[in-house]
Amino acid sequence: MVLIRQFEETADKLTLRGKVPGGMHNSSGQEAVAVGVLSALAPDDVIATTHRSHHHTLAKGMSAREVMAELFTKVTGISKGRGASMHLGDFKRGHFGGNGIVGAGVGIAMGAALGIHIRGDHKVAVGFVGDGGMNTGRTWEALNMAVIWKLPFILVVDNNQYAVETFIKRVTGGDDLAARAAGFGVPAYTINGQDVLEVRKYVEEARERALAGEGPTFINAVTYRYMGHNVGEKGLYRTQEEIEDWRKHRDPIDQFSEKLIESGELSQSEFEAMKKSVTDEVADAVAFAESSDEPGIETVEFGVDSGLLGARN
Repeated sequence: MVLIRQFEETADKLTLRGKVPGGMHNSSGQEAVAVGVLSALAPDDVIATTHRSHHHTLAKGMSAREVMAELFTKVTGISKGRGASMHLGDFKRGHFGGNGIVGAGVGIAMGAALGIHIRGDHKVAVGFVGDGGMNTGRTWEALNMAVIWKLPFILVVDNNQYAVETFIKRVTGGDDLAARAAGFGVPAYTINGQDVLEVRKYVEEARERALAGEGPTFINAVTYRYMGHNVGEKGLYRTQEEIEDWRKHRDPIDQFSEKLIESGELSQSEFEAMKKSVTDEVADAVAFAESSDEPGIETVEFGVDSGLLGARN
């Protein structure tokens, strides 16, 4: 979580300086959802995510170097410099990509779960979606198919409560996402997305059900993004008091570090050393990205080995 926070704060500043082409969507504040989910999964489990996917990608185990290089659109990036911020992914490592289409990650992950089911593999697929995807048809169509086929699928709402500038309660009938999902006959929960251990617990249980052939689970993880929808947003739709309240009283890193320090599992000096090492790691990632080459035509891959459809010329 500390790595994600440092990475996002650094990338945010670099974007404002024009170093990150096309901008980015900062996930600061939402670290516990990503880390809680991914820490409950096996390395070969599949994820598919959203336009705001840096935190999911880093939690999946991708290095700060390759993610930062992708933001810089360099050939050493996770998508060889052709995906940039919104299209991070590596099929070979079970990351089926970030996506600018609202709700698309859910459909892609459901398709992956169907493939897993047909092949008889012992793993699961997780589809991330924001609260803005809760009123999109493809989200519920994908969940419905996962239910009727009992697919090894977990739908995680990375619910930061604002779809761009729109507060979720203004546009969501019934006001209860878990209750809506439960209508499909699926275990559905609303949980504290700022508590990394709570997130991990619910995903572990969902994974066990999926592997036992009991089908999908819906998890609405309520969290909060500290920054705007995208870098450079003026953000006049919420108050600074609201943002500061979440930062001061519900920050996932503060809550977890305090719990570890109080229990004696982490000392303050160890925590400070961790933050220092993360700062160095992100600085190294920036230097790596800046020194890397732009992608050339010779790096384009086709065929099954690359994870892309088509034939090699």
